[in-house]
Amino acid sequence: MALTADQIISSQKAGLETLFGLTTKAFEGVEKLVELNVTASKAALTEAAGTSQALLSVKDAQELLSLQASLFQPLAEKTAAYSRHLYDIAQGTGAEFTKAFEAKAAEAQQAFVGLVDSAAKNAPAGSETAVAVMKSAVAAANNAFESVQKAVKQASDVAEANFQAVQTTAVNAAKSTAQTATRKR
Repeated sequence: MALTADQIISSQKAGLETLFGLTTKAFEGVEKLVELNVTASKAALTEAAGTSQALLSVKDAQELLSLQASLFQPLAEKTAAYSRHLYDIAQGTGAEFTKAFEAKAAEAQQAFVGLVDSAAKNAPAGSETAVAVMKSAVAAANNAFESVQKAVKQASDVAEANFQAVQTTAVNAAKSTAQTATRKR
């Protein structure tokens, strides 16, 4: 089965649309990252000014320890929130790329299966075994691809769970440290 000029042009057009769509998604991810960093930087500058004023008004070492303890927990929580936003941006952008890849892979699989079926219909007599082997190979490749997709999804879920656990542990450790420092006063 030969490809027609219209099929080739259509395929090229679809490929370009996908490329431009993914490029747009990548830029959107970069925009979100820049926005996050600008927001975090503004907040850090504002907090630095407030902290500097508070440090200048400290009268003794006890007050300094108390101020230091009160600043530690919010810093850990803000760091965890920043990490969460960063992770969400990366995850969202990666998900868009994965969706596009999966759609194109499914399209390519369908086209290949159609090509194999067409070839099987037009195959000379006596080539049934070769056609059966080819169909079996295509089915095995499709099953392998689906298995890889499932494994990647499971790995992604495990990474998400680990990220959540580390974030929760860090915030709880900061709370514990701040409470311990407050009790020692």
